[in-house]
Amino acid sequence: MPRRFLTAEDVRRAGAGPIEVGAQTVVTPHARQVAEELGVRLVTGGGDWVPASPDRGPDAEGAQASLPHLPEPEGDGESGSVIVTAVGRNRPGVLAEVTQVLSESGASIADISQRMIEGYFHMVLVVNLSPGTDFASIKERLECLGGPEDYAVNVMHERAFRFMHRV
Repeated sequence: MPRRFLTAEDVRRAGAGPIEVGAQTVVTPHARQVAEELGVRLVTGGGDWVPASPDRGPDAEGAQASLPHLPEPEGDGESGSVIVTAVGRNRPGVLAEVTQVLSESGASIADISQRMIEGYFHMVLVVNLSPGTDFASIKERLECLGGPEDYAVNVMHERAFRFMHRV
């Protein structure tokens, strides 16, 4: 059975009566909020609808069972692969600034993708950190680059990135 989403707009259209929520229906947080504000009950075949417990993220037991293809992080969790994204206005030296911090940290770039659209760039780097590299330090140094009028950098462990972007 295909998944269905119950949105805030669905709740508004339904009016004041109860809304039957199927087993495969995902109720968005905004839909729950609107239902509460309008006094609309969300129900299932067995009574009041109750949100399912989260089954996502690297700490969820179900995720480990359903995603065995994802490798476990190696070592102390302070090294391995990280994903670095940078987005903003293009100007000379942006790539050099990001890669200089990585070079000084002893990291190596495993993959890079960059797109330019009307003076703005979006860059994604898969970076391998050397064993013993302090992730928090490299994250702080990279995320301090750029600025609100220039560009923004985000850094996360590859495992967290994979869990966030799985379908």
